[in-house]
Amino acid sequence: MRILMFTLTISMMSGIMFNIVLPKISEDFSLTIAQVSWLSSAYILIYAIGAVTYGKLADRYKLKNLVTFGLLLFTAGSLIGLTSQTFGMALVGRCLQASGAAVIPAIAMIIPLRYFAPERRGAALGMTAVGLAFGNALGPVVAALIVSTVHWRWLFAVPLLVLATLPFYRKYLGNEQPGTTGKFDWIGGSLLAITIALLLLSVTKGIWLLLGGLLALGLFIARICSVGEPFIAPKLFRNKKYTLGLTISFLINGTCCSLYVLSPLLLADIQKLPSLWIGFAMVPAAVASAVFGRKGGRLADLKGNSFVVYVASSLLLACFLLLSTFTGGSPLLIAVFLILGNVGQSFIVIAISNSVSRTLPKEQVGVGMGMLVMVNFISQGIAISVYSKIVDLGSRGVPNWNPFYSYSSGFIFSNICFVIAALQLVILAIYYLSFGRKKQKTAGVLKESEVAALSNIYN
Repeated sequence: MRILMFTLTISMMSGIMFNIVLPKISEDFSLTIAQVSWLSSAYILIYAIGAVTYGKLADRYKLKNLVTFGLLLFTAGSLIGLTSQTFGMALVGRCLQASGAAVIPAIAMIIPLRYFAPERRGAALGMTAVGLAFGNALGPVVAALIVSTVHWRWLFAVPLLVLATLPFYRKYLGNEQPGTTGKFDWIGGSLLAITIALLLLSVTKGIWLLLGGLLALGLFIARICSVGEPFIAPKLFRNKKYTLGLTISFLINGTCCSLYVLSPLLLADIQKLPSLWIGFAMVPAAVASAVFGRKGGRLADLKGNSFVVYVASSLLLACFLLLSTFTGGSPLLIAVFLILGNVGQSFIVIAISNSVSRTLPKEQVGVGMGMLVMVNFISQGIAISVYSKIVDLGSRGVPNWNPFYSYSSGFIFSNICFVIAALQLVILAIYYLSFGRKKQKTAGVLKESEVAALSNIYN
């Protein structure tokens, strides 16, 4: 798990480091920001599609072999990007990076399920949350240091550190035999990939791509319902708790990604902070998320997933209500509120992942958790586009929806946070109806009184 945590940190850093150097890349290649933003957009698209693909393959092939292939591909993409002299080669390197790195979120879900008993999975998932939080915290800082001293291409060198983890994965991952055999449905997988790409791009590119995405989705559904060994078995979606878990996760990631998407814009537009200070303002929240991530996982093991969800929802509700009320306030206040939100996000992601994992039979764990990761990335991609469009509209003529907001500017940010706070209550209600009404048992653990009672029965 420590090796996995380090790998997740590098993967997350690689995903976000390029966001702050897009203007510099645009200048170097005489391209628009929209054109060079494909370095980030393509990474997210391939990452989302690859996560479910690796999850599906994990049900058929040894996990250590998949990890080896993915990390070597990740490294190859990094080397191509590091030596690139044209934007096309940099984009190719970035796409290969994503194709390999997509194995990391897939194994981050699968390893806790395969190697940890249910009563210990919360702590394991907590360690993955720590890796993600460290990546979020270190990514902008490391990127700023690299770009200020050497060329931006050296950002491609950071992922080469994952090569050091490969011998440990080969050593510690078992030689378990694949759970399923047979043909791999490449047609179904391709249709799913096309569907995801078109639906994500339609948010910014228009309705024709949306119609194309819906058509591809129809073909994908027809495919998995008509072949003997589909890419995703239709019965997976007949699992009501699983599908509700996906819905909850979609909403959570869509709302929580506002913490790192809107916060820099808020601090720049309303508080007028320079880029360096914006980074410093967001670091405490990421550090707090890393520190408390493992505690959230242990709390899920001790008190149950539902308890952690209620705590996390309270933190998120407080964060977004406070952000909505004090949008125009001191940057120090914003930094404190972000701590509440980031810790709440870590807690709720751990609890939801743990809850969803318990709804899956053993033979569907790989593809089921891969779908969960994919849904999370789709949600974030859509939400980022929506938030950007809303902010671009500005605050002119927009009424203030929060009666406690007393500042003269920043209405649009206040309204967005107010709506997100309301959505936290909706998410909590859906979770309660899906998972919270009956307390989930921690399998494998018996109280002393239960042991005594069973002994008496046996005697």
